[in-house]
Amino acid sequence: MSDVRGGRCQPVLRKLVFFVLLVNITLVLYCLTNPTQVRISGSQEDTCPRRLVKFSKKKSTKLEECSPRRNIMFMKTHKTASSTILNILFRYGEKHKLKFAFPDGRNDFFYPSPFLCSQVKDYKPGECFNILCNHMRFDHQEVSKLLPPDAVYVTILRNPVDLFESSFHYYHRAVPLTWRIKGQNKLAEFLNSPQTFYSPEAYNSFYLKNLLFFDFGFDNNMDADDPRVMTFIHDLSERFHLVLIAEHFEESLVLLKDILCWTMEDILYFKLNARRNSSVSQLSPELRAKTSQWNGADWKLYQHFNRTFWDRVEAFGRERMKREVAELRRRNAELKALCIEGGDAVEARNIQDRRFLPWQPVGEASILGYNLKKNIDAKFRTICEKMLTPEIQYLSELGVSLWLTRLWGWLKDAFTECLQIF
Repeated sequence: MSDVRGGRCQPVLRKLVFFVLLVNITLVLYCLTNPTQVRISGSQEDTCPRRLVKFSKKKSTKLEECSPRRNIMFMKTHKTASSTILNILFRYGEKHKLKFAFPDGRNDFFYPSPFLCSQVKDYKPGECFNILCNHMRFDHQEVSKLLPPDAVYVTILRNPVDLFESSFHYYHRAVPLTWRIKGQNKLAEFLNSPQTFYSPEAYNSFYLKNLLFFDFGFDNNMDADDPRVMTFIHDLSERFHLVLIAEHFEESLVLLKDILCWTMEDILYFKLNARRNSSVSQLSPELRAKTSQWNGADWKLYQHFNRTFWDRVEAFGRERMKREVAELRRRNAELKALCIEGGDAVEARNIQDRRFLPWQPVGEASILGYNLKKNIDAKFRTICEKMLTPEIQYLSELGVSLWLTRLWGWLKDAFTECLQIF
């Protein structure tokens, strides 16, 4: 039987070797044909706001204060429902013909390297953009060079316990530190003795500790009681106008609508990049406590902004919030009935159109997607298609070259196919 499997896997292995070579060759070519990315020192010529000071000082009327905001920085964090927010921003920016700052060749800004302006496709010093929203390792000084002074800074957080469970499941095959963990429940084994398996210098180790802190550009290996943790958290409070909370997603969108002076139509959504329930590990109270302790900096970050989130809800008005959430749910339910075959997400293998097939983690297909309803009313087809389109496909539709991402995707799929055979 093993001979049969080996024979079936040989073409896959050949494909795997071919793509490893191809990826290495293309990466070398990319490095040779692209200038080295360097931090451009701040000057009047390389910073967008310097060119718009006159505009920013213009007196505002009440009407202008609630004009739709179209200059937005969304700090896309990992495993926090941020892909759903990204779809909302893509649709809004496309509808209003706004200028996106996109990556070049891939779907992120060379993560996990710190963000640099030179990573933006076709960037020229002093150029201004409306929306910046792809994955990056945040650097406010660099980001601020790209956006007008009235840009609204938004991000989203998730309970670090659930985020860690999701991140561990999604990325563990891309983190060599986890490969030597024995047993069926690798997550529990890791949490029971994290220092046995963790090394700060190891490849992709940031996925295993304080991932939020890392995404925001900080040292993810700081102890929770390090005084710099709260200093950095207060720094983020100064930088970001609104911090959304994934566990209260609908309330978050209502607050987003409010701060951006958008309409309810602008924030309608379908949940993207969700995992099937069977792939989610149910952590015991003891393991949840160990997870929050291991991710202590993220836990402090989350606690701080969870408090400020509910302060904003209070200021917005509890009853008003209830009404708006009810309206959002009603409108979303109507669109689900119009757009989605069967009314809900399906397993990756049951997605009929590859345009709606989401990116999958290495070695499995646990991310759900949707099928577009058959015989859909023509006037709803476009909005339905856009709301169901995953990040990678939508970026392609917006004209982003994703050659590096696609090369990695082919390699990943070949590896997954071989795993399934064995």
